[in-house]
Amino acid sequence: MKPETPDFPEPTTFALPVPDDARRRLARGWLALGLAALIGSGLYSILLVLARAPFAQRLLPSTDFFHTALVVHVDLSVLVWFIAFGGLLWSLNSTARWLRLGWAALGLATLGTAMFMAAPFVPDPQPLMSNYIPVLRQPLFLAGLVVFAAGTGLLVLRAMVAIPLVGQHATGAGALRFGLNTAAVATMLALIAFAWSYALLPVLSDARAYYELLFWGGGHVLQFTWTLLLLVAWLWLASATGARPPLTPRVTLIFFAFGLVTVFLTPLIYYAYDVTAVEHVKLFTWLMQYGGSLAALPLSLAVVLGVGRSSRAHGAARPLKAALLASILLFGIGGGIGFLIQGSNVTIPAHYHGSIVGVTLAFMGLAYLLLPALGYAAPNEKWATVQPWLYGGGQLLHVAGLVWSGGYGVQRKVAGAAQGLQGFDQIAGMALMGLGGLVAILGGILFLVLVLRAMARAPQRAV
Repeated sequence: MKPETPDFPEPTTFALPVPDDARRRLARGWLALGLAALIGSGLYSILLVLARAPFAQRLLPSTDFFHTALVVHVDLSVLVWFIAFGGLLWSLNSTARWLRLGWAALGLATLGTAMFMAAPFVPDPQPLMSNYIPVLRQPLFLAGLVVFAAGTGLLVLRAMVAIPLVGQHATGAGALRFGLNTAAVATMLALIAFAWSYALLPVLSDARAYYELLFWGGGHVLQFTWTLLLLVAWLWLASATGARPPLTPRVTLIFFAFGLVTVFLTPLIYYAYDVTAVEHVKLFTWLMQYGGSLAALPLSLAVVLGVGRSSRAHGAARPLKAALLASILLFGIGGGIGFLIQGSNVTIPAHYHGSIVGVTLAFMGLAYLLLPALGYAAPNEKWATVQPWLYGGGQLLHVAGLVWSGGYGVQRKVAGAAQGLQGFDQIAGMALMGLGGLVAILGGILFLVLVLRAMARAPQRAV
């Protein structure tokens, strides 16, 4: 008698309906802000690659210019782009209430972004490479940061008060709604942590230490936001490509709850230890290391299994599957590199470049999926399939070069002669990094061209 084999759960479709009303127009506004941030970030990334690549670095005026460009590049490509795409998703996942609050949030976030982008042209930018949110220590940039934070606060406030019902019976759409709700809660807790640190921090003579501690708690909590949004994007893309992760909606809800539960330890850490205490720093590090995998690990494994069992994608699903696979690859490699970190060298940016690019690729794929639903044309299928591999492949070379160079002690957050590129191995590693960075830039430009062309090609009349 043939032994019985366990059955996987019935396949679930993870997708959200796109409302055909004013919420769609608000979502389009957040998409426009995200694209503007990517354009600005791309311009600065070209200068960054040249500043680190051997021989080309001597063409730039100074390493201070490198640091100024790096600050704006990071804040635009991570903070603004991710929040803007979250704004798009939270706007779609909302009721029609409190729309004025949503537009006010978008207006403040746009104003703050414009202040970011203008700040490098103000004399004496004073770049400071604090983790999570690097800053320019001058009034225009810091004011822009406050304005952007206010816009983000209004955005997640609306996401939490204009919240649609998940539903009495668990569905794939309900699971995605719950995932977006958990991401909104994590973002609000991150903002509270930033404000809490600001209120408790004493004046420090070392500006670097001050901003490092200011953004430490909230910066770690924001990583939960990015991961939760990534998992929503993966599940949605997997369903759109025909993949069926072995997950029931109810189990998915539980995993998303696990992804949020450890974030609620944030107030306890602030109550238990002073912001300047070593324990405060260590506990937030452990919170991200161990708590961040509670949802990411099981959900990502389920998505990988679903994609592995799916048939070859055809037609409009091909770009979505390319983005999903490239995202999984980069995010997994970035996470793995985290275990190789020893000391302060370029292995650290290799780790977060892999992870952050994994999130960006998922958002790119979801943008391709949502363009027609937002009233725009679909992107060119052929080039939209090539683009994730071009961007992801370039970033893979970039990350490989950083890991290679990190093994030879090349320090992070430096450029020019300060890198100490003396031996062939160090120069070769950073040259590979530079080549990969330039390929990734081409991939990023291609994404912008594809999306902007789709937006310009006679969209449907949007409400």
